[in-house]
Amino acid sequence: MKNIIPLVLALFAFQICTAQKNQKIEIKIDSLLKLMTIEEKVGQMNQYNGFWDATGPSPKNGSAAKKYEHLRKGWVGSMLNVRSVEQVRSVQKIVVEESRLGIPLIIGFDVIHGYKTLSPIPLAESASWDLEAIEQSARVAAIEASATGINWTFAPMVDVSRDARWGRVMEGAGEDPYLGSKIAIARINGFQGDDLTDVSTIAATAKHFAGYGFAEAGREYNAVDIGTSTLHNIVFPPFKAAVDANVKTLMNSFNEIDGVPVTGSSYLQRDILKGKWNFNGFVISDWASIREMISWGHAKDKKQAAKIAATAGSDMDMEGYVYIEELAQLVKDGVIDEALLDDAVSRILRVKFELGLFEDPYKYCDEAREKEMIGNSKHHDAVLDMAKKSIVLLKNENNVLPLKKEGQKIALIGALAADKNSPLGSWRIASDDNTAVSVLEGMQSYKGNELVYKKGADVSVGSTAFVKEVKINTTDKSEFDEAIKAAKNADVVVMVLGEHGFQSGEARSRTDLQLPGVQQDLLEAVYKVNTNIVLVLNNGRPLAITWADKHIPAIVEAWQLGTQTGNAVAQVLYGDYNPSGKLPMTFPRRVGQVPIYYNYKNTGRPTNKEGNVFWSHYIDSENTPLYSFGHGLSYTTFKYSNLKLNGKQFKIGDDVTVSVDVKNTGAYDGKEVVQLYIRDLVGSVTRPVRELKGFELVEIKTGETKTITFKLDKETLGFYNNQGEYIIESGDFKVFVGGNSIHTLDADFELN
Repeated sequence: MKNIIPLVLALFAFQICTAQKNQKIEIKIDSLLKLMTIEEKVGQMNQYNGFWDATGPSPKNGSAAKKYEHLRKGWVGSMLNVRSVEQVRSVQKIVVEESRLGIPLIIGFDVIHGYKTLSPIPLAESASWDLEAIEQSARVAAIEASATGINWTFAPMVDVSRDARWGRVMEGAGEDPYLGSKIAIARINGFQGDDLTDVSTIAATAKHFAGYGFAEAGREYNAVDIGTSTLHNIVFPPFKAAVDANVKTLMNSFNEIDGVPVTGSSYLQRDILKGKWNFNGFVISDWASIREMISWGHAKDKKQAAKIAATAGSDMDMEGYVYIEELAQLVKDGVIDEALLDDAVSRILRVKFELGLFEDPYKYCDEAREKEMIGNSKHHDAVLDMAKKSIVLLKNENNVLPLKKEGQKIALIGALAADKNSPLGSWRIASDDNTAVSVLEGMQSYKGNELVYKKGADVSVGSTAFVKEVKINTTDKSEFDEAIKAAKNADVVVMVLGEHGFQSGEARSRTDLQLPGVQQDLLEAVYKVNTNIVLVLNNGRPLAITWADKHIPAIVEAWQLGTQTGNAVAQVLYGDYNPSGKLPMTFPRRVGQVPIYYNYKNTGRPTNKEGNVFWSHYIDSENTPLYSFGHGLSYTTFKYSNLKLNGKQFKIGDDVTVSVDVKNTGAYDGKEVVQLYIRDLVGSVTRPVRELKGFELVEIKTGETKTITFKLDKETLGFYNNQGEYIIESGDFKVFVGGNSIHTLDADFELN
């Protein structure tokens, strides 16, 4: 008791202090709003992309000169893609020292999976199921970005997506709302830390609100057509978790829902986000998405687009020029109430105050810190750790892996094996090209084997710039023969195949999920002369690799792992790190199964009970995935047993305790992601066949047994009805526990 009392008093004091601080901020916001003209308010709602070298002479004519003048007038609230201490200080100095009120800018940037030192792409990180490592990855990114003057990131992307054709799956956490919610919280905590005034933290953005991951046909910027059950139970949960985690900003998205572009959706932004969820940060549009309501056919011109977006609750216009050109006059004409501006601007100012920018607009501008933090060796250690944890062992017949460390002749084949650029992945605009450790370099660090490298074939033949489409090699097989010869003379072949890093990401939708270009032909040609192959996949999305699964004994999902790619892959291949990753997205057998996901509905005809054709299936493929959600092997094996519940019948509101024994039955120490799923067998709204409701990453030594315990409570046993109300219904439930979403132990209980 003596120890508890000081803790309680300290907590109480902290709460009082926080409340007083928040109250002071609100008073300052109100005072500042009273001083601002309509144009200055609109200016705070205006974000410009970096448009000139801020350390050079000021622009004299054209649009750049106009933007520069807006900075001097205080008509710009934020800038993006301005980086380096020198550049940020220059633009900040203009608004702070030359504008009437000196309101500082907030500096935004797409810090997606690192700044200069890159972690794995977010989908790969999600395969770790390691929330502490994911939070640390975001922490490293925040430290580096903040050291260059940036104080706001457009991450994390928390869109749930079930469609591997959509290129932006690489930027999210996969197909599950529960896992996605946990990862969203981890990333936000990593970016924002415990104290946003700390110079090493940056404001986070949960994006894209909402439904973007359900773009029809997986085609970028497309329409979305989903029901209210999917919206409330699948799409919303990660966003709600982000709001509860005190994320400072949300970004809306390019899609429409129910015929309304979400940038102009009052239901999403006013009713749900700022109303029901009580979000007090601000909403930024995606790039020009306010203006794009004209192309959608929802607004006839920029004036109407400005009215719709501001009324709906979109607080800041990213590079759309709509607010800055139209909003002030709309207020003066009485078309829009100035109170809408006051609400938006107060939200923007609040984040600036919370970042400490009013106390010191140049707090992020420290050249010594910039030099110390960029590329810091500790950051490289952290991203290597994250990369190893992200790798998923999909298949390992006959224990081909781990490789022996000496006495073997290894043929390493594939252009991606020597590539130092592609492994950096998409969305790495601050990183330097060709700075990844290649798989070739990683394997060369192991000296005990004879390693022979042959390219076999190029993956891409065109531009690999971020803003250009990647052209794929579909014809050139001129280097096949050398690769085949090397494979023929090898004890084991390691083939690194997959997508180029810029084949996934924004605007990189695909209709074919097989290995791009001539790589499948190369794989089959090598297999004809040597079947002892380890296939290492580099990709930003699930691929349909049915042939490889049938023929290749060992398959490693290595994604695009960032700066330390080659070292991570080599350490896993040679057994210095035992893989523990699990898939955050389902891998299809064929693209025709997409969208495919584990938490599907049972349908009225789930099985072929009557022995005829009239049931839910394909006539040319199995319904089942190639690799299920949650799948991932280890160099050791785990046995699940003794699944127990603390009862068979419970009242609504009671906690259900679930325990299971997990034994390491193999020859290696290892980590296992123990996964808990439930099924509500009968519901007023039909429920999925399985829903992830808990997981634990546990390290178990060889021969050791650990008991893992989960709790199912009112937060996990209910669902949202079609009115968006969270309900818990009585009835029968099943519980499943295992190492993936398919092969599990199960038990039953009843809720009354």
